[in-house]
Amino acid sequence: MASTREGWRRARLETVLDLSLALAGPRREDEVVEELVHRAVGLLDARAGIALSLQPDLRPAAVAVVGWPDGEASPLLWLSSPALSGVRGGDVARLPGAAIGLPFGELLIAPCLWRDELTGIVCVVDKETRAGQVAFDDEDERFLRSLALLAAPAIAAGRQLEQAERHRLVLEEENRALRLGSGEDVGLVGQARAFRQVIEVARRVAASDVTVLVRGESGTGKERVARLLHGLSARHRGPFVPLNCAAVPETLLEAELFGIEKGVATGVTARIGKFELANGGTLFLDEVGDLTPHLQAKLLRVVQEREVERVGGRQHVRVDVRLVAATNRDVEAMMAEGEFREDLYYRLRVVELVLPPLRERREDIPLLATYFVRLHGQRLGRGELRLSRAALELLLAHDYPGNIRELENLVEAAVVLADGPYIERADLELAVGRRPSGAATVAGGTLDDVVRAHVLTTLEQCRGSRSETARILGIDRSTLYRMLMRWNATSDAQRTKRSVTDSGYGGTRRRSGRV
Repeated sequence: MASTREGWRRARLETVLDLSLALAGPRREDEVVEELVHRAVGLLDARAGIALSLQPDLRPAAVAVVGWPDGEASPLLWLSSPALSGVRGGDVARLPGAAIGLPFGELLIAPCLWRDELTGIVCVVDKETRAGQVAFDDEDERFLRSLALLAAPAIAAGRQLEQAERHRLVLEEENRALRLGSGEDVGLVGQARAFRQVIEVARRVAASDVTVLVRGESGTGKERVARLLHGLSARHRGPFVPLNCAAVPETLLEAELFGIEKGVATGVTARIGKFELANGGTLFLDEVGDLTPHLQAKLLRVVQEREVERVGGRQHVRVDVRLVAATNRDVEAMMAEGEFREDLYYRLRVVELVLPPLRERREDIPLLATYFVRLHGQRLGRGELRLSRAALELLLAHDYPGNIRELENLVEAAVVLADGPYIERADLELAVGRRPSGAATVAGGTLDDVVRAHVLTTLEQCRGSRSETARILGIDRSTLYRMLMRWNATSDAQRTKRSVTDSGYGGTRRRSGRV
């Protein structure tokens, strides 16, 4: 019997050593918790066990179980029991399961203390041996305390590691946004009444945490409005995290939104999602109308419960996020067709902002064009550049299916191409890939004709691939589709008109081979 007990002691000492070595390197908080409960249950011959890390308000952060029955009371409930006041104070507890409403004979619970802060607990239940169930003894208590104390600093380090990783990812998102954008005020320049009304409402609601739905065509500045809402809110010191739901493949979007656990698929590493990245700040979901029904249901739950569950995970992570959504689709028609959840729509549209397209605020084109010339001119060392009258007239003649984004891209290219103090009409024509040969080169001399020729040439070079064409042109696929549909409709109308003329209807003489 003495040799058997000596063997147990040796095994436990080896476990303590192994655990200390295992936790010496950087480990995620949930990995530490899982390692802790498996070691405790295995070496104490327990029927089941549970380990969890705790936030400062004693809400569970990471939870791992071994043999723990499904559906038992949440740790959040029994942790507040008066019977566990000693554990919350740093003591190990041995008590019957009935004392805290659990269906076990005996529980042994140890706190994970780090710098006098309770970072977690580990609990094992019902010690079982070959002779049957026996009570936990003092050595079991000392062993469990040792494991818990070893795990405590590792939990704290894992938490700091995750915070550092979150901070790194937030910085990457901000850097990416800075590379893609030209500044937070781009697209918010203008004096048109409809536009100023939208901006005024945005300023009014920015201070609150209400969910906002921004609607408008592609390129009208929906993300810029979201940045304005964030910048004027109490969350302005937190992260602003944008995600274009239409730009991420459907198979990856769930993990991108909610995060994913390690080992869900071969080679998959754990990472947090955009909701966790935006914790304490604002999450901007662009093209939310492209979400699948499955993701709509998950998003609705997050909006309602303010907690996310990572793909392949079992725990719920609380998030404090202000949500701003955007879409260029007819959501009401989608709801009528059963393609978009009505309950999610009303959750997202607490306040709705509708941005007018550029063709409905044409008086702002000179302001925007001048702003973009100055912005990109300074960036490219051409701060002295100005728009010539002929160039401005050409810009005013276009209807801008790509809206402000199209105008900015055109002006930026013209800034690069201009070789004098002024951006001339020829520079704008060069910017869309057409030689400056005047009206003889482009029928009617309008910018729309130039754009059409350039787009169709690019589409032909891409062998009809609209996705590749949109990528090369730097516009959304939806913008390209609208342009092609509009041009096709125009061509059909022209063909119909010619057919009527040639057939002699409408009082027009039938054409013949003679003059």
